[in-house]
Amino acid sequence: MKISTSLAAAPALACAGLLVQLPAMAQETARPAELNAAASGTPPGAPAAASSDAVREALAKKESDTDNTTLLKETLTAVDKQYSLIRKGKVQLNYELGYTYIGQEKINTDLSSGTATLFSIENTNSHTITNTIMADYGVLNNLTANVTMPFISRYSDNGGFSGVSHTLGDVGLGVRWQPQEVKRDEVAYTITGGLRLATGNSPYKVDVNKGVATGSGTNSFNLGANMTRIVDPVALFGSVNVGYSLTARHLNQQLYGTVLREVKPGASFGFGLGFAYALSYKITTSFSFQESIQARSTLTFDNGNKAQTQTQSAGILSIGAGYRISPKTTVNVTVGAGLTAAAPNLSLTMSLPLSL
Repeated sequence: MKISTSLAAAPALACAGLLVQLPAMAQETARPAELNAAASGTPPGAPAAASSDAVREALAKKESDTDNTTLLKETLTAVDKQYSLIRKGKVQLNYELGYTYIGQEKINTDLSSGTATLFSIENTNSHTITNTIMADYGVLNNLTANVTMPFISRYSDNGGFSGVSHTLGDVGLGVRWQPQEVKRDEVAYTITGGLRLATGNSPYKVDVNKGVATGSGTNSFNLGANMTRIVDPVALFGSVNVGYSLTARHLNQQLYGTVLREVKPGASFGFGLGFAYALSYKITTSFSFQESIQARSTLTFDNGNKAQTQTQSAGILSIGAGYRISPKTTVNVTVGAGLTAAAPNLSLTMSLPLSL
């Protein structure tokens, strides 16, 4: 009998921008490594442990997710406005450059002789660079619609495949609505909703030994609420959110002698909190924490067997800095470090507005 023990690589801390958080909505789908675990001998109805690197990647912030970065930036720069969203009829473009690292070391041990004998050490890692263009349009003074277009370059190195993929990720559509006017020394609420379209390479259709997934493989919805309050020179913020994904059907992925036919992702729940502090007129620093909880996903194979991934929890701590180049332009850099085994080891994000 062989067992595989995962030793999660220690989280690394790096540099980064204003008020970034882990996904307002966690990725609800199982990655190929999870499917492999479920397909290899798991009896019907028995839970299958998902690999740490796959879960970290699944819970990493998605390009369509709404987070406190946009909301707080709008709140801090709002001057003589009833609402902190962009004005009716206005268009705003933003560019975001993100980097995520996920690493893991597995020690495979042979126990067939009755004693633990070192069998092999397997290292797996992935580096993802995402260039994202975000367009916001002011439908009303208190209602903003947005479109997110991520372009993903992902390098993966594991025992089965080593290579790079350059494709469009999952396109996101969303809205932000403020039910009441923004007032000093009062909490400002923003309701968010979003739809993520499965336009990237699906992890349920790509050959795990020949390619890299760049999308979730399912269409999903999310609903959340963000809260901010400015207490000069500090801005406090928090968020809660829930997510739901549609079932991926009519699959035909070969996994260790069996065929994956259907994946029903579990629901997700997330929350976050933090604060930003104005060091000067041009420089702002921030600290935030975000937690995402992913319910079990159910996998169905062609032989009728079903398996489930485990419930996962990912927490990430982020620190950031914002530099105000001009009254309309602020460059934000944020670094995040994973606090749990399911979180990405390291994330780095830079964002800035684009002039039309």
